[in-house]
Amino acid sequence: MVRPLVLVALVPQLLLAQRADTALFRADVEKRTAVVLPKVVSWRRDIHEHPELSYQEVRTAKLVADHLRALGIEVRDHVGGNGVVGVLKGGKPGGVVALRADMDALPVQEQVELPFKSVVRTTYNGQDVGVMHACGHDMHTAMLMGAAEVLVGMKAQLPGTVLFLFQPAEEAPPHGGAEGMIEAGAVSNPVPDAAFMLHTTVRPVGSLYITPGPSLAAGDNFRIVVHGKQTGGSNPSGGKDPLVIGAQIMLGLQTIVSRQIDLTTAPAVISVGAFNGGVRENIIPDSAVIIGTIRTFDEAMRRDIHARMKQTAEGIASSAGLTATVTISIGYPVTVSDVALVARMTPALQGAAGAGNVQQIPQIMAGEDFGRFATAAKAPAMFVSFGTTPKDQDWKKAGPNHSTTFNPSEESLPIGVRAYALLALDFLAGQRTSVLK
Repeated sequence: MVRPLVLVALVPQLLLAQRADTALFRADVEKRTAVVLPKVVSWRRDIHEHPELSYQEVRTAKLVADHLRALGIEVRDHVGGNGVVGVLKGGKPGGVVALRADMDALPVQEQVELPFKSVVRTTYNGQDVGVMHACGHDMHTAMLMGAAEVLVGMKAQLPGTVLFLFQPAEEAPPHGGAEGMIEAGAVSNPVPDAAFMLHTTVRPVGSLYITPGPSLAAGDNFRIVVHGKQTGGSNPSGGKDPLVIGAQIMLGLQTIVSRQIDLTTAPAVISVGAFNGGVRENIIPDSAVIIGTIRTFDEAMRRDIHARMKQTAEGIASSAGLTATVTISIGYPVTVSDVALVARMTPALQGAAGAGNVQQIPQIMAGEDFGRFATAAKAPAMFVSFGTTPKDQDWKKAGPNHSTTFNPSEESLPIGVRAYALLALDFLAGQRTSVLK
């Protein structure tokens, strides 16, 4: 009965010691980030100039794995494809924290004139396309490589283990690279107690952004095939026109969110990305294909929308004597930033960006598969955005993620390195104290 009382008496002293450690961490991380920053900039430019699409990140993965090995970190590569896992065991016992960065690029033709502009081209879906890091994954990878070097330099003070997750194929829903890495045991040995990631956003550089609770939407894909009967354009009554009915289905889908769903529960979006049918101006084809995306934050609403889409497409087609086949591919789940974890780790972000530069923002309809790591590990997660638009520019007019003119400022790189490192250090220091409580 004496031992618990002794531990309780020690808690205030441990908390004071943790705060002292945290202050020392910030100063050390600041210094080490400044030293490694030229490498981070060089890595980012190299990765940007040599982008690789999802499931093709061979060069990038080798760059990462070689760097981690050179630091003395335990490395597993080819994890779930091109994934790289690094394990850094600190000089002090403690918990496990996971830090994740994604490595893949997009089939986008870069239109920003940079000395390290991508001129890579490849074939995607049968088309010749450019390849570009249009979502900042080059930034994420370089920052986490830099944070790994910072943390290795502080290994003796590190109270626990850091799991570095460099993920391929984040831009490849519905499955994505996290799924393959998890199946290959990326978060099984060791199992993290929490997971963190950083992502670019076009908001002003210098700030970090968080959304407690559901942060990013679940993203599902849909494909609707409208089956009609081919006929000549001069004789529409001789067939069954899938183009006209397909157009009516597209309009009908928009009434689901605008007229049938209670948006006070959570936001939702249905967007058509392509409508294809026919090859000649005077022939009505026998089929048309509609594809698009569904974004939701509530699981019950997600299922309801799926059912309503099927009912809408089939009902409209049937009313004109046609049929419609609706296929919905379940994609990435909602990314949730654990509320308690956000509250606990906000001081670490403030240490990285400054006390007044950590802000809360509304939910974002974009999707991510990062949350799958936390689900697999049964651990809380936290999604953090970092601003990349120079302060002398209007961020609302900047080229957004996934656009040909996306151009994140390298001024944000040191903030990202510090944020990754301090999230790991502060979480592990706090975990050590909470265990003793």
